[in-house]
Amino acid sequence: MKIINANFVISSPAIDKCPEIELPEYAFIGRSNVGKSSLINMITNKVGLAKTSGTPGKTQLINHFEIQSISSKDTKQKWYLVDLPGYGYAKIAQSQRKVWQKMISNYLQKRKNLAHIFVLIDSRHKPQQIDLEFINQLGEWQLPFAIVFTKSDKEKQAVVAANVKAFMLKLKENWEELPGHFVTSSVKKTGMRQLLEAIGTINNELI
Repeated sequence: MKIINANFVISSPAIDKCPEIELPEYAFIGRSNVGKSSLINMITNKVGLAKTSGTPGKTQLINHFEIQSISSKDTKQKWYLVDLPGYGYAKIAQSQRKVWQKMISNYLQKRKNLAHIFVLIDSRHKPQQIDLEFINQLGEWQLPFAIVFTKSDKEKQAVVAANVKAFMLKLKENWEELPGHFVTSSVKKTGMRQLLEAIGTINNELI
């Protein structure tokens, strides 16, 4: 699959403010400062589409981007890429954090055209409990998702491989069948083709 156009549509404070349910949606979510905006800009090949920041908690709303792509069957497809607020650490008030949590939970559980979720994990670190808990929650909600390990260029490859293996082994303690995963680098564009192929495969079934 190849993306030929990507445009920002709307930032929504709640699920009922999101665009009409007409296109399949692919949501990207992870801890604050995991490299989500850089990854989105990489796979859409559009610098500045998603706003990057060194400040955790920059994304505060449900951000929809309309994507036009060409499938492996040479058919044009339209779908939404959704940038969700990060979970975990952010310099915000506890009350605002609860608002975010409710907004994210409502979107993930109630958005009927949500086709797939990509959970971003920083590959430089050993397994973090907050990431494991979020993924286990998705499992309890029976939502389709895959794991995207980010920033693989920022650490030695042996360390990245060890961290990825350790994370998947931790998941195996609670999962009979492990979710799919990708190892990516927004700088080197590692994993971009595989991510797009995964989205394209799902689109071929839905569109």
